[in-house]
Amino acid sequence: MTRITAMARQSRRDWLRAVCGGGAAWTCGSSWMPLLAAEALRQKSKRACILLWMTGGPSQLDTFDLKPGHANGGEFQEIETAIPGIRISEHLPQLAKQMQQMALIRSMTTREGDHTRGTYLMRTGYLPQGPIQYPTLGSLLSKELGDDEPSLPNFVSIGANSVLSPAAYGPGFLGSKYAPLNVGGTVNPSGESTFRVENLAPLDGSTPAQQINRLDLLRALDDEFISARRSLITDSHRSAYQAALRMMSPDAEAAFQLEHEPAELRDAYGRNPFGQGCLLARRLVERGVPFVEVSLNSAGENNGIGWDTHQENFAAVKQLSGVLDPAWATLMTDLQARGLLDTTLIVWMGEFGRTPKINGNTGRDHFPAAWSTVLAGGGIRGGQVIGKTTPDGMRVSDKPVKVGDLIATICRGVGLDPARQNVSSVGRPIRLADPSSQPLEELL
Repeated sequence: MTRITAMARQSRRDWLRAVCGGGAAWTCGSSWMPLLAAEALRQKSKRACILLWMTGGPSQLDTFDLKPGHANGGEFQEIETAIPGIRISEHLPQLAKQMQQMALIRSMTTREGDHTRGTYLMRTGYLPQGPIQYPTLGSLLSKELGDDEPSLPNFVSIGANSVLSPAAYGPGFLGSKYAPLNVGGTVNPSGESTFRVENLAPLDGSTPAQQINRLDLLRALDDEFISARRSLITDSHRSAYQAALRMMSPDAEAAFQLEHEPAELRDAYGRNPFGQGCLLARRLVERGVPFVEVSLNSAGENNGIGWDTHQENFAAVKQLSGVLDPAWATLMTDLQARGLLDTTLIVWMGEFGRTPKINGNTGRDHFPAAWSTVLAGGGIRGGQVIGKTTPDGMRVSDKPVKVGDLIATICRGVGLDPARQNVSSVGRPIRLADPSSQPLEELL
């Protein structure tokens, strides 16, 4: 039993090398070659997802669904994109040039105009109800797409601000094994954003040998304790402990060292937390992390829920767009240059849209009835618009898209069956997407 467990912990490559050695070449060739071929195909087609989360709810009328000439249209002009007939905000010029990779969904509709409920719905696909804590999208997808013992976490969240809806950011009934590694950006005295994983540095004054001895002692104590008290809690503790040890490796730590990137590329992304977060997302996907989310919470002096533009909407959205546009556009070109865009789905969304009517504070309020999300990159047919809103922006006039439909489309975009199930904490099977949902086939 011990030998089987040890072999299970080996990498596929090491295990197959062991099987193929010592006179077992014929067996390997006849029985294992199909498995090798399947594994090679899996690695080649391995998919990832990057969620660009716009905290506070972005205004669709000032980004991807402008209404020029109408009183609700506001101050911004629209510009042509790389696809004739598709126009977006003048403050997103770099994204306009990449419209062939992007699909605009202009007909999102929900009933949830509250930050807490709207955020929960968009990030889990379900409304909060009863005893079930639904997993956030990153936990769901990384569970299906990730490796069992990855050198880096399967789910990394960069710059998240969960204050509006804390439960929408966790693994829910999937348990702590599928929780995100939360990474926050810091700004050094020169104004440059950097990212570090906290609590991985050794204690001051300890030698590598001392660290190894301490870890061995802790492991022995844990094994003795867990062997007599096996439970979900102890298994979660061991899983977190082992993941932390893997994160302490030099290769894992190097993934977060953006200083290894060319200065010109860092400039192109933008020397701000969101721009550098998008660069970090590319580095993580490049190293096999299947799900990364990057939050755009603020720009300049506005607060941590910057898209919640009840006041001075146009000044705030212009500033936020100035951060979003170069970061997202460079992310796509960077992924494409590395051959990763075809297998990486990018999702842009917030919890709802903003009111078409401009309030007395030159702001836009919460509006879930008709708004926009965007999909781009791998698994998606770009260069198109799904749905339509009325000339005043108040209603969906063509092809309403529900949250479940969006989640099902995302699942299909990364090669997953939306009907795949997980068993919840109360024993109830829960699908990745709501059973009534339908993927947007024209996007796939």
